[in-house]
Amino acid sequence: MGRPTIWRIAPLIVLLTLAGCARPTGDFGRAEHNVLHDEVMPAIGKARAKGSDFNLADQEVEMRDRIWRYLVAPHAYDWFGDVAVEYQRTRITPMSNKPLNTAKYYKWLHSERFASSRVRYTRLDEDVIADIGMLPATFASICAVIELDRQRGLASNSIQGLEDEVSENAAKRHAENREAIAWFVRSLRHRYDSYNYSLDHLLVETPHEEAIDVNGRLTSLAIHVETAERGDFCSGSAGAGGARKGGIASRYLRSEPAEGSYRK
Repeated sequence: MGRPTIWRIAPLIVLLTLAGCARPTGDFGRAEHNVLHDEVMPAIGKARAKGSDFNLADQEVEMRDRIWRYLVAPHAYDWFGDVAVEYQRTRITPMSNKPLNTAKYYKWLHSERFASSRVRYTRLDEDVIADIGMLPATFASICAVIELDRQRGLASNSIQGLEDEVSENAAKRHAENREAIAWFVRSLRHRYDSYNYSLDHLLVETPHEEAIDVNGRLTSLAIHVETAERGDFCSGSAGAGGARKGGIASRYLRSEPAEGSYRK
């Protein structure tokens, strides 16, 4: 009698006591494990969402840790809604597919008091570089989970005498993994769109030649985004040397007729 009541009120307790508490960040923006965020909150979410009872495989833990940095913005103002993301990640609240506001990152850049207007371009460039740098390992971790689910499916279908509960848990875990991957893809697209929006508006607000490097970096990020949206995590086509020619269309900034144009 008492247990169901506890589980009903537990999420409320967490929401009240952890308001404003985002998941701690470790090296390279990856999640830093602790009891609260990796045991208590997921246990509450599991009870609410009735997810798979399977333990997470090493590959699944690795993937979740790596994609987490793309679901939040540990490197800047909370333009990604870090706290809301943490409740969704732990399944305390339902996952939302609501479109995110691509202007929030630019608004942070615009309002932050940098020493020079050029520094805003530098900050934008550094954030894009950080995202690109972690993507090959993130794609590899997703590929490993895709292969894991394939092997799990083969085992579930070929082993005789498995209880229905085992097959159901395998199906639930597969669905959870696909949901996590889809969330990563949406978030990666949002990051690109937010950076792209910022560069457009910075060019109007404070035009500088630093935009050239940022534009090139965004072209590289766009290739990764397109690869992720194709679900092509295992080919390595977006890695070093595999960039597709063309990328995104460039924008142009004209200063004086004698200077011609340069790519943003």
